[in-house]
Amino acid sequence: QVQLVESGGGLVQPGGSLRLSCAASGSVFSINAMGWYRQAPGNQRELVARITSGGSTNYADSVKGRVAISRDNAKNTVWLQMNSLKPEDTAVYYCNVEYKRTSWAPGWSYYWGQGTQVTVSS
Repeated sequence: QVQLVESGGGLVQPGGSLRLSCAASGSVFSINAMGWYRQAPGNQRELVARITSGGSTNYADSVKGRVAISRDNAKNTVWLQMNSLKPEDTAVYYCNVEYKRTSWAPGWSYYWGQGTQVTVSS
């Protein structure tokens, strides 16, 4: 079983910055991708940014240039640095990991964190 510990959310003024972190632990063989998704009230959950174990990244168009995702493979930790925050960035942010439970697992499993609230408001 995987455990994800998320932190770093909060209230910030427009133009401000926040750094989210997510640490994975538990009984896993390997972790491939780690990512951040967000869900605002009335909206579907959407990708914010994702990074593979090899360092490949992809970002939502709405956050490109303002957000940077990074990870430490040895610590199974991913960070999301968010700058120039806008009110429309307000949402619950969820960490997601793509992992294998064992070396013989036939495919990838996915696990979601509980989410951390980010509110951008003056």
